[in-house]
Amino acid sequence: MDAPEKKDWLLDERLLQSQKLAAIGELSAGIAHEINNPLAIIRQEAEWMQLLLKKLGGRDHKELEELQGSVHQIVQQVDRCTEITRNLLDFARKRDPVIQAVEVNRIIENMTMLVEKEAKHKNITIVRHYDETLPMIYSDAPQLRQVILNFLTNATHAIGKDGVVTITTRLSHDDAVDIVISDTGCGIPADHLSKIFDPFFTTKPPGQGTGLGLSICHGIILRLGGRITVDSQLGQGTEFTITLPRSRESELFAHA
Repeated sequence: MDAPEKKDWLLDERLLQSQKLAAIGELSAGIAHEINNPLAIIRQEAEWMQLLLKKLGGRDHKELEELQGSVHQIVQQVDRCTEITRNLLDFARKRDPVIQAVEVNRIIENMTMLVEKEAKHKNITIVRHYDETLPMIYSDAPQLRQVILNFLTNATHAIGKDGVVTITTRLSHDDAVDIVISDTGCGIPADHLSKIFDPFFTTKPPGQGTGLGLSICHGIILRLGGRITVDSQLGQGTEFTITLPRSRESELFAHA
């Protein structure tokens, strides 16, 4: 495949992915809005039940303790459903990027510090390899923070405990920068690699993931004019590379 054909193929792939995400996004938003109202009522009633049970707390009844535990579970599960619907709405929103000068290393370091404390408790080391000569880029800082935090969190989850997350920044070429996040975790099966950015696809156990995180990140990076690539070996770890243009005018995909 020569360069023009490859460029056309990449553009077609991006268009197809965008259309698929748009269709699923509209459906997701409708579902989320419909679910949010009954969830709010259920939580309100559960909180009222908790208040009434607290007033009866002086009675030493085993049944009362079991009832309190059941109501607590209702509140927890409602909160989880609320989180899922929030993710659905985040996925459905197509907020236009607010472009500004961004210092990539600083954004990454801020997000790294958020996850590092918990990572240390699990004996996970975070190694930095920042290119100190990296130029400023023009991008959307809040959306970029969301993406970096998601990838760092996923990396620590993939490791579980006793491992290393490595973050590297570098100049990709004159018009782009790379952010590379690798882990020594469980890796991704080869037959899953083509699906990991699909909405609702997850390898996490039931109740531990919605399968929307990577889809949301993928959509954000596409809107910022970039791309995400992945390399993974089962049982050895995974490496994600986020390539971002230095400005929105950069023809990032023209160099693919």
